[in-house]
Amino acid sequence: MHVVQAGPREAPPVLLIHGSGASGAFWGPVVPGLAERRRVVRIDLPGCGQSPPAASYEVTAQADRVAALLDELGLADVDVVGHSSGGYVATALAGRRADLVRSLVLMSTGPSPDALLPQPAILKLMLAPPFGPLLWPRRSDAMIRKGINATAAKAVELPEELIAGVRNIPYRAFRTLLACNGAYLAERAMPERLAALDVPVFVIFGDADPRWEPSSARDYEPVAGRIAMLPGVGHLPALEAPEATLDLLLAFTGAEL
Repeated sequence: MHVVQAGPREAPPVLLIHGSGASGAFWGPVVPGLAERRRVVRIDLPGCGQSPPAASYEVTAQADRVAALLDELGLADVDVVGHSSGGYVATALAGRRADLVRSLVLMSTGPSPDALLPQPAILKLMLAPPFGPLLWPRRSDAMIRKGINATAAKAVELPEELIAGVRNIPYRAFRTLLACNGAYLAERAMPERLAALDVPVFVIFGDADPRWEPSSARDYEPVAGRIAMLPGVGHLPALEAPEATLDLLLAFTGAEL
């Protein structure tokens, strides 16, 4: 699994897990600020960015691979931040290896299948047969940018490293990832999963998220210590509002040190 670290090695660790169709580069705008106080660990999940495809993309299998990585790095009591479906991996990690997770931050993570909004047309075109398998390997940088920006409230500048990482994702891997994430959520809603865990939870949502119904953030109220709604922000808080997102992450993870 591809890993990038920043910040003092002796500082309290924070793990950043990206969502489907992205890579660790998604977190680029918030890393410098986090690294001033924390040991920041970014990963590319299997089949994404610079990490090779995996035999299984089930959420629990992804969580087990992340756990193995943290063991290899000698890290425990980690503040784990998951964006979108990365929040499912983070939650599964806390459920399977509670010793590794100090707190959970779920960012733009849909709570249940009912909260999912209709998919943007550009994403349908790029993913669904018969055109998806043909278009996917021929995607231009402009098409990738358009696809990612379709999930934002307004167009944002995207890191070149993120575009390159998305380009590396195989079509089959991405489709399988989406199916496995959907199965994980359909099996049990996120608030129910979180209720079974003994870990602090912080939820961040954009109030203009076009992927998940923004009001569904309230579904987390029984299990989250705090829910923050970012005004005018879509599905990509770290890219759309990096300063506000950084402040929230530091306030939550830093206040408990």
